[in-house]
Amino acid sequence: MSQPILTPDALRSEVRPFAGPAWRFVEAQHRVSTLKLVDGLAEQAMLEHILEETKPPLPKDCQHLNYLLATPFRYRPYPQGSRFRRAGLTPGVWYGAERPEAAAAEMVFYRFLFYAESPGTPFPDDAAEYTAICAMLAAPASLDLTSGALAANRAQWMHLTDYAPCQTLAESAREIGVEVIRYASVRDPARGANLAVLSCRAFAAPEPTQRQTWRIRIGRSGAQALCEQPRLGLEFATDAFAPDPRLVGMIWERPRAR
Repeated sequence: MSQPILTPDALRSEVRPFAGPAWRFVEAQHRVSTLKLVDGLAEQAMLEHILEETKPPLPKDCQHLNYLLATPFRYRPYPQGSRFRRAGLTPGVWYGAERPEAAAAEMVFYRFLFYAESPGTPFPDDAAEYTAICAMLAAPASLDLTSGALAANRAQWMHLTDYAPCQTLAESAREIGVEVIRYASVRDPARGANLAVLSCRAFAAPEPTQRQTWRIRIGRSGAQALCEQPRLGLEFATDAFAPDPRLVGMIWERPRAR
């Protein structure tokens, strides 16, 4: 297997501009989570302002963005590493997907992982509601791990649990001004493309440009993900992500929450 291209000088020849949509799932209660604590919208606005004052400051490049776009760049230290971000005092990364179906697959996987790591937690009785948001990206410098010389190291970029090569790549990419990394999803059955946004400058607009309402139901047969508009349904069997060792021993027969 060839060694991955990781140094800034080696990466320069692979840099290309990128423009396009990026979809990300967020839990629907982000819109109303504080409303149950107050008596009206004015009080909610006041409470949201107080909460905002207690949070870490946003980086200067992110201050114009909707919080759904800016939040991953705000919090440091990062408690656990992700594919393109090491744990610790590291720069933020906003993860999305080119298609909402790929974003749905990512969300379902992490819900499966939550229950695999919480064997005593009952499955919810009802489907959970999520909002899929679409952000438009426009970056003068990006890397595409699915094509060109970088595609030769596909196995490293798509490893299910070892993120070290991707994290090293992201660090080198930042050194040469790369703002977006495009890579194949290891969760999406169609192997759609995911996008790692390394800089708030990559967002072409400060607000999400589209929203979709999705409901995801998880139970002993796997998961079903339903979109209201456009009408779309996805199914994920219990073995949908079987190659991932973190799901080994997942208990599918468990009571539902009451």
